[in-house]
Amino acid sequence: MAFFKFIKKIVKSIRHRPKIKKIGSNSFVLYPRAIFNGQRIYMGDNSIIGKFSVLHPVIKYNDTDYSPEIIIGNDVYIGGYNQIHCMDSISIGDGCVLSEHVYISDIAHGYDPEAGLIMKQDINCKGPVQIGEHTFIGYGVSVLPGVTLGKHCIVGTRSVVTHSFPDYSMIAGSPAKLVKKYNVDTKKWEKVK
Repeated sequence: MAFFKFIKKIVKSIRHRPKIKKIGSNSFVLYPRAIFNGQRIYMGDNSIIGKFSVLHPVIKYNDTDYSPEIIIGNDVYIGGYNQIHCMDSISIGDGCVLSEHVYISDIAHGYDPEAGLIMKQDINCKGPVQIGEHTFIGYGVSVLPGVTLGKHCIVGTRSVVTHSFPDYSMIAGSPAKLVKKYNVDTKKWEKVK
């Protein structure tokens, strides 16, 4: 029985370890998946990304070259059906948990009504996205360009995060607003007045 577990572990490690720039030990991206420009993706140790996820650092769009990076820390869990797109930088800190159907992007499409088709207009970056260590992002959350979430944040289900929040913030809504802060003295989440 131990032999079959060993073989299964080897097959899993071969099948679910994508060709990306750096992938740490015991880290996997489950099939099916869509990974574009893997040479611009870095993943730490003991991290997993669920099925049907898309990782897309955009290196060229409308004849313009970019130098994007997706950086995923150690001990990160990213659920299935996630979309992570960047033209600059998205970093996800150690120990983060992202539920299913999370969307993170630092890209904004052109939307000039007089410039023709949207998909033919240039894209732009409104700032990199940084997710602090040990942050939890709930189901169906969208994190938009230029957002920095501090360490130990909690983001409620289906929230749309349009601006940055400091460490120990609990946020929810569309657009997301601060609802509680963790008080390190009392060891409790306290409502914001």
